[in-house]
Amino acid sequence: MNILTIDGGGIRGYFSAYLLERIQQELNVNYSEYFDLIAGTSTGSIIAAALATDYPISEVTKIYKEKGKEIFKPRKLTFGGIWKAKYSKASLLDELSKVFGDKTLSNTSTKLLIPAIDLVNSQVHVFKSNYLDEFVRDVNVPIKDAVMASCSAPTYFEPTTVDPFLLADGGLWANDPSLVAYVEATGKLKVPAEEVRILSIGSGVGEHYYSHENANAKWGAITGWGGAQIIDLILNLQSKTAGNMLFHLPKGDYLRLNFKRDYKLSLDDVAMLPDLKDIAERLFADEFKKIKEFFEEGKP
Repeated sequence: MNILTIDGGGIRGYFSAYLLERIQQELNVNYSEYFDLIAGTSTGSIIAAALATDYPISEVTKIYKEKGKEIFKPRKLTFGGIWKAKYSKASLLDELSKVFGDKTLSNTSTKLLIPAIDLVNSQVHVFKSNYLDEFVRDVNVPIKDAVMASCSAPTYFEPTTVDPFLLADGGLWANDPSLVAYVEATGKLKVPAEEVRILSIGSGVGEHYYSHENANAKWGAITGWGGAQIIDLILNLQSKTAGNMLFHLPKGDYLRLNFKRDYKLSLDDVAMLPDLKDIAERLFADEFKKIKEFFEEGKP
């Protein structure tokens, strides 16, 4: 079983989308045909849902490049997301409506999985396309709503209601959804572990979110923890954890494509776009042999 997973990471999803676009250009991959399951969290859910519904990946990269500033246009008097969400959901919802229209989770070309969080019940909430008869909850859920829910990162966007649930960013527990997809494959879908192959696309791993200089600070929401900074750190750590666990899969069955920087990586700095493209180009060139082997060895 071939699985594609895409991390959350805000504007850094441009790296993930562009890397997938380069792979398609060079290897002529039809993602919804090649992969039996596609999973994406937060910004990764935009890309995952697009691929699962055969929306051109080249058009997805354009959204980040051409609409990023509009989506991440700060609202007034948010105090860094402490008083209210830093950004309005209106621009992102508008783009999601253009991409997915009225399509529901019943209208995908391959299996789709999107992690979110149920705030009221303090539970994980995983949107799934109707690939099993027992999956009845999400049959009529609009894809744009499921994606918006997964993108609703605390302090960045307000929670999203998908009746009757109040939902937020799945990145708080599954920023890298690889482990969720692996459990789904071996558990619900009864696929033998040795038959699971995962291509995992990251969105960058940052370091040094805090310094020893902060040790004696007053650790309030703003003064020590830094407001949105703690959210960035949590998402970062979750991705690391999932990756560390899945490295125990047999060699060749798990390919993780990601990059690392020795400084904190922002979720909403649109100025990063040119750098993200350059990083994706470099990684694609460096890892092309592994990428090609992955697709050749796992042809359906």
